[in-house]
Amino acid sequence: MRRLFAVDPAAAALGLWVGQPAADAAALVPELTLEEADPTGDHAALEALCDWAARFSPAVAADPPEGLILDVTGLDRLWACEHDLARDLETRLARQGVPVRIGVAATVGAAWALARFTAAPERPARLASGEEAEALQDLPLAALRLAPEEVAQFGRLGLDRIGHLLSLPRAALVRRFGPKASLRLDQALGRMPEALVFRRPRAPHLARLALAEPISTPQDLARVTRDLCAQLCRRLDEAGLGARRFRLELHGVDRRPRVREVSLALAARDPDGLMRLLGPKLETVDPGFGIEVATLEAQETAPDRSRQRDLGPSLDPGCDPARTAVQDPETLAPLVDRLVHRPGVEKVWRAAPNPSHLPERACRVLPPLAPPGEDMGERGGEHGGEHGGWDIARPRPVRLFARPEPVEAVALAPDDPPRLFRWRGVLHRVRLAEGPERLAPEWWRWSWDAAESAPERDYYRVEDETGARFWLFRAGTHAAGAPARWWLHGLF
Repeated sequence: MRRLFAVDPAAAALGLWVGQPAADAAALVPELTLEEADPTGDHAALEALCDWAARFSPAVAADPPEGLILDVTGLDRLWACEHDLARDLETRLARQGVPVRIGVAATVGAAWALARFTAAPERPARLASGEEAEALQDLPLAALRLAPEEVAQFGRLGLDRIGHLLSLPRAALVRRFGPKASLRLDQALGRMPEALVFRRPRAPHLARLALAEPISTPQDLARVTRDLCAQLCRRLDEAGLGARRFRLELHGVDRRPRVREVSLALAARDPDGLMRLLGPKLETVDPGFGIEVATLEAQETAPDRSRQRDLGPSLDPGCDPARTAVQDPETLAPLVDRLVHRPGVEKVWRAAPNPSHLPERACRVLPPLAPPGEDMGERGGEHGGEHGGWDIARPRPVRLFARPEPVEAVALAPDDPPRLFRWRGVLHRVRLAEGPERLAPEWWRWSWDAAESAPERDYYRVEDETGARFWLFRAGTHAAGAPARWWLHGLF
């Protein structure tokens, strides 16, 4: 059956719609003029429009069948503001007979919805960062880039606005309608990132040396690598960038690349520091019949806002010089880089609080120099991120066991702290005890049956006759024929 593929505003005003049978449309409007659809030609025209829009932004992505996505971050300096940039784009497209609706927002999903579903008289529609939820709540669900059948599924339950989804529990939404609606909502609100495929990929930050004669000695390899470091870091300095990963490729006469990579704790562009990391890796390179081409690429680049470093210890005689030095992450970065490349990346980390009352979930691992709140994934807490730190009113042991170890304990009463316990064959007599601190299982992470069967824990801080301190807990409560079990979870 022949159907309408697209309609212009005049046809839409006459009651015609996309997907309508062509025979019905012709019966409704006898003077209707039809043109054969050309999806292939439309796609080629959209790609040509992408290339043309590169004059406004180097990062342009096609949004078939009728949209363009421009990343204009930082480009407002070339115009008076983002509004003037959008007005210029709109004016130039109008001269070519291309109608356009523009939305400007901090996320792709919000900009997409503004351009297609807002009825504001002024154009372009603009939304400041953080205002997405309030601006989108009255828009239809189709503004979340959902398929018509998905929108219809929500409509059968009376959910036809984005605000209706905002008020629903996330777990119930995913369980009932699948993950796509929740993902699109998070992308529009800026809670989840969204990958884009730009028409013109970003030019790599690369330095390359083609040698007149193949080289093979360690001294020559080091000299070439040092030249590449200086050349690439100079280019990064001109662009105001630093990089966290560098990839060295040494192409031999046998056409086989020898790849060596280094990672930094902070984005940097210091050629001497980079050479100190790459130098030991060159000792493991087998040049074969010789190296004739060498390239060094900077990956994971980021703006490097240079600032004056600490000039040394504070002039205050009461200030600790060591403490002053470690307050600057850039001072620690070279040390962290050397540590990472010797024992391994997984051996160097820092601990950060995690929003959980269970001891084994109260800590999470972050990169050694990551600022607070940088981690965005769900690593044990609701949204990651640090929430003020650990509670000093509830001290935790310095050494927490990965798995609690069973002990044999004796208490005067079922709810009393232990008077003596045996751990690893050694008997300890308790001199002082403090507690209990009751911790219940996290029932919201389990099913109801699992939460019902999980025992509570009563923790005690105890000290034996030698002064050693232990963190013991009793799992469950005493019941007839089933005494509670004791465990050791850490040492103070």
